[in-house]
Amino acid sequence: MANVLLEMRQIDKIFPGVRALSKVDFTLRAGEIHSLMGENGAGKSTLVKVLTGVYGRDGGTILLDGKETTPRTTKEAQECGISTVYQEVNLCSNLTVAENIFIGRQPKKHGFIDWTTMNKRAAELLQRLSVRIDVTKTLDHYPVAVQQMIAIARAVDVSARILILDEPTSSLDEQETQKLFTIIRQLKKQGMGIIFISHFLDQVYELCDRITVLRNGKLIGAYDVDKLPKFELIAKMVGKSLSDVQDFEKREEKSQPSEEMFLEASHIGCTGSLVDMDVAIHKGEVIGFAGLLGSGRTETAELLFGIHEITHGAITVNGKKMHIKEPMAAMKQKIAFCPEDRKSSGIIEDLSVRENIILAMQAKDGMFRHIPYKEQVKITDDCIKLLNIKVSSREQLIRNLSGGNQQKVIIARWLATQPELLILDEPTRGIDVGTKSEIQKMAITLAKKRGMCVIFISSEMDEMVRTCTKLIVLRDRRKVAELENEDISSENVMRAIAGGEG
Repeated sequence: MANVLLEMRQIDKIFPGVRALSKVDFTLRAGEIHSLMGENGAGKSTLVKVLTGVYGRDGGTILLDGKETTPRTTKEAQECGISTVYQEVNLCSNLTVAENIFIGRQPKKHGFIDWTTMNKRAAELLQRLSVRIDVTKTLDHYPVAVQQMIAIARAVDVSARILILDEPTSSLDEQETQKLFTIIRQLKKQGMGIIFISHFLDQVYELCDRITVLRNGKLIGAYDVDKLPKFELIAKMVGKSLSDVQDFEKREEKSQPSEEMFLEASHIGCTGSLVDMDVAIHKGEVIGFAGLLGSGRTETAELLFGIHEITHGAITVNGKKMHIKEPMAAMKQKIAFCPEDRKSSGIIEDLSVRENIILAMQAKDGMFRHIPYKEQVKITDDCIKLLNIKVSSREQLIRNLSGGNQQKVIIARWLATQPELLILDEPTRGIDVGTKSEIQKMAITLAKKRGMCVIFISSEMDEMVRTCTKLIVLRDRRKVAELENEDISSENVMRAIAGGEG
């Protein structure tokens, strides 16, 4: 095969009780953008971690330019020219942008860090990605989308041969995504091999040359993008027939909200965060917050949950005026919140699935009212069954689950508190098509059958249109439109974002 840069042959990886990879082959050519596809738990991340030295392999060989190699650490992988940008940005928020880009590789002069050179090179590197920011400021000055571009800049500078992008667009808006694609195509022309991992099918088909599909740790096949229709790809990923896959695209019958109001927010806002927001949430309603990155979707959710205290306006819950100034106050009003960033704000990596699920309940009850172990087991097992969480045991560490199953555990944690309002902030970000469908249907079912209120926030407009009974559209941290029933459409949302109300 011409221009083969990387070959992974018959790769095996075994964890206690789990065969994560079984005889997997993967080939990457120079000057190719190759997508690695599969459901959560298919083995994509494990294969990447074997390649980059995070995990040792239990069988098989890795060939780089035809020569066998065994990276034992990420540093060794980088020295081989293999660099990775993960979905959860691994940067140091207390260091400057320039320090993050050149950490461990700082240019020196007379034995000391050459700050002038480092800052200049960092700024030039980011400008190549069309990012113009002050590189002397600490990372925490910038939003997640900018941090993602900084991580990519560091990887591009480190890596000269293979660049692995794991859900790189999950925190980017459309304009930022297209800027990134322009850079990726430039790197391709320079002969770099790029492994692109994404659950956005349209992006895969727009950008990639070939697709390798994994399922349950096994290789299903490698295909040219232009010879693999989307429905066939999904069928291969989920192991179902084409007719079953087409059911994913069918609309679930939406919930019918009652006339009874659960929460009403009038002219709420927070200085520097949100301006004059009105929200009325009825029982049995799935309400969506739509808008571009930075529009105020998450800020509104965080105000309702008390993560930030409102500086003006009022909130009424079940007819009573409430001052929700902290999450515990919101929990006492039966409000639950699944955050956008499951890695840093959701899961506790070193705890088991059971411990992660009962966490919110224990916090709500207080540290001196310990939940009996038998009750914990029952709650956990009920949640695992209800949400179809794939685990080897309730005592399995949550860090060993796939992203989609970690997300289900966080949802289970809050469902265990028996909320009346469940806030889901980007619940399907970075997870496979099958799990996305499950979570969308779950939101509708909770509203229809339990009368629960659900706030559903997503960057994917199609799933908002498919799931929500009402859409609040935000722009520049203000509400610009409210859509219901037949008015809910992607076109109407985009019109509102572009031109205000109407």
